[in-house]
Amino acid sequence: MTHNKLLMRRLHLAPSVLVLSLLVHLPRSHAQNSLLADLSSAKVPTAPFKTLLSGQARQQSAADQEASNPKSAATQWTKLNTEAYPGKQDDIYFVDSKLGFYGNGAGKIFRTSDGGETWQKVFEQKGTFVRCLAFTDEKHGVMGNVGPGYFPGVTDPEPLYRTEDGGTTWTAVTEIAGEPVVGLCAFDIVQVPFVNAGKLDYRPRIIGVGRVGGPAAYVWSDDLGKSWKQGKLPEIGVMAFDVKFLDDRRGFIASATHADVSQSQALILATEDGGTTWREVYRSTRPFELTWKLSFPTREVGYCTIQSYNPDQTASARFVAKTTDGGKTWHEIPLVNDHRFREFGIAFLDENTGWVGAAPHGFSTTDGGQTWSKAEFGNAVNKIRVLPTSEGVAVYAIGLEVHRLQLPGAKTNKQPSHGSPEPKEPSGRIPVKTADDLPLHTYKVSGTALKILNDSAKFQALMKQRIADLHNDLEKYEILDAATLREY
Repeated sequence: MTHNKLLMRRLHLAPSVLVLSLLVHLPRSHAQNSLLADLSSAKVPTAPFKTLLSGQARQQSAADQEASNPKSAATQWTKLNTEAYPGKQDDIYFVDSKLGFYGNGAGKIFRTSDGGETWQKVFEQKGTFVRCLAFTDEKHGVMGNVGPGYFPGVTDPEPLYRTEDGGTTWTAVTEIAGEPVVGLCAFDIVQVPFVNAGKLDYRPRIIGVGRVGGPAAYVWSDDLGKSWKQGKLPEIGVMAFDVKFLDDRRGFIASATHADVSQSQALILATEDGGTTWREVYRSTRPFELTWKLSFPTREVGYCTIQSYNPDQTASARFVAKTTDGGKTWHEIPLVNDHRFREFGIAFLDENTGWVGAAPHGFSTTDGGQTWSKAEFGNAVNKIRVLPTSEGVAVYAIGLEVHRLQLPGAKTNKQPSHGSPEPKEPSGRIPVKTADDLPLHTYKVSGTALKILNDSAKFQALMKQRIADLHNDLEKYEILDAATLREY
């Protein structure tokens, strides 16, 4: 009798699937079918099972697929009842599934407490251009003004405002270190770890960048927007349109190389030291281009819209920049070949499902940008927010109008828009980042793999041991990467 070792790789090779993939093509006893049913309800990687078990063996019903497939709901956008506005509105922000805010170039901020069904104007100031909004909680928020000297009619010299009462009143921020900040275009919020009475805790850091037309500015606040420090960007980054930090160390800025758009190339800057230093990680090869908005559905996969202002009608190709290695390298994926289009906002639900706002209309994809279709959320969508809710996911898009897409049962890798992870007690488990950090399990069995598959007793014993090992790993190790944990 020979002894074979079945080497079952860690997470991403899904060892149970190695066995199940053979089972799909072999006659199965009643016991093996029962075990499959048990496995499908156990806390082991069930998603690959659904991929392998096709036809009558597939466990997911058509109704379940319809409910959980974002593509099937991709056109079910609802236009919300908001005040009419003649142009592109720039930002919308939700603290939770009910409380949200949006602003526009008329110097107005609106608030909803029912998920966007109704809106109340809470701020209006002529000469102010509300470019960006962010909230750390239901009371504390900040607003960025684009500042004078770029758009007609914008006269307000204050780049920053803050609220402590949920947006009812707004006060100009006067404590900004460094060179004068002319205006801001985007905020991000990241949770910064610190030791609090002997425990690991987190506090929010608000990060702001600006502006279109320059000069570029990079600022941050660790006290809910009361005071701000300012960092230095490299000279090549003369404008800043958006900012995204994956944690308190790794971040990205959407930028451009020249204030004269005819000489400008789209540019992405990156930092790995919390913004102390920045380096170029992407630059387009064409003139008349800027980057605009960033989206990172995971720590490894990210997207950035590229705007073209080239008057040459033959320069009609439009692209989105994409990274699959955490922003180290970027490549361009085609969006559309049509000179009419100009890109604005972007957001992804996960690595594959996302949306691009553009004029004259936006786009959606369910395959990571390999193909695109028309998105029915209106013209010139500048910001798209993906909001996890208790029922699933809500997506809000703001441009000329405000639209909402509700995806019951859907899941997203994104944290809530106010930048959590929420502070939590240490788990006591060993933290690991990827599947390669987890143990490799080896099983000694008698006979060939085919004989084991046809021997119900041996097969059940092997699979039960594998399930036990999976549960033991989850109890011992804290898997930090959401995608790896989901596969596990």
